[in-house]
Amino acid sequence: MELNIIDLFCGAGGMSLGFKMEGFTPILALDNWEDAIMTYNFNNENKVGETRDIYDFSNEELQEIAKYNKIVGIIGGPPCQGFSMVGTRDSADERNDLYLEYVRFVKNINPDFFVLENVKGLLTLKKGYFKKDIIERFSKLGYNVTYKVLRACDYGVPQSRERVFFVGLKKERFRNKFFKFPEPTVKKPVTTKDALSDLPSLDNKDNPEKYRSEPKNNFQKLMRGGMNRIYNNELTKHTEKTKRIISMVPDGGGIKDLPEEFYKVRNYNNAFRRMNSKLPSNTIDCGHRNYFHYEENRVPTVRESARIQSFPDSFIFKGSKTSQYTQVGNAVPPLLSKILAYKLKKMLKGENNE
Repeated sequence: MELNIIDLFCGAGGMSLGFKMEGFTPILALDNWEDAIMTYNFNNENKVGETRDIYDFSNEELQEIAKYNKIVGIIGGPPCQGFSMVGTRDSADERNDLYLEYVRFVKNINPDFFVLENVKGLLTLKKGYFKKDIIERFSKLGYNVTYKVLRACDYGVPQSRERVFFVGLKKERFRNKFFKFPEPTVKKPVTTKDALSDLPSLDNKDNPEKYRSEPKNNFQKLMRGGMNRIYNNELTKHTEKTKRIISMVPDGGGIKDLPEEFYKVRNYNNAFRRMNSKLPSNTIDCGHRNYFHYEENRVPTVRESARIQSFPDSFIFKGSKTSQYTQVGNAVPPLLSKILAYKLKKMLKGENNE
């Protein structure tokens, strides 16, 4: 059975990777950011990533793609800046309308399912207008649509990231079935220490490309695969003064643990957070300056951030270091994507009777 998919707004390829782990094959991946596509193609044998503008695809071209390739699914997350709960939450942000292009792709390609991921702020923005509009538009195209906010750490990702997923099943194929989101797969979350403790101690000037120890748990084994060298693990250099300030923040602490003269000048209460070694990390965002390693006096490396997103160590990020951090922060955690892909594959094969 062919399991061809298209990934829209694919970024570096976190969602694609999860689906690939379950045997799906991306035949087209689109993003307008060159660095992300460079990373996507570097990590995929089939170089299907394109930086072409989504508006450039005519309806006729999309129908032609569907004619020559059996596409079972369309996945992706339209840019979330307009939907985000951080910042202005501008309902007039033109990026909010990019989901209409996602709808157009689904309309013309007519896949068996779609998975649309976004920030959970989308659900309440403009009094729920976008949520309602997404459900109505896809329902009119013949899909049974359901949605749920999923927390990554409930599914084996060492991060408390919350995102909303909309899943649509084509009525023509699935009749009256709606997608039932998987229950949490782990009882005990993977902590930041579980995720990172085999990586080198850069404060102690370990070789950044060599593992500190053998894998200490199943998560580390999974992330390492057969790798014997670490990539994207470059240290961010801090001044001695910065390191001294970071050293005052305890395990799991934040700006309010510092003397008043440090936090009085900052209005951002989430600044200067240190990862809690006994808990999953807070959400890895597109920057990297506001949270620190659970025991070292520095921000995490790109590789450490990628581990917290559940990217395997074999997945290599391209572009500048700043660009790599953004690519990691923008991604859908592959292990979370894999769990959705597994359930969808079972449904496509008629093995899931829920």
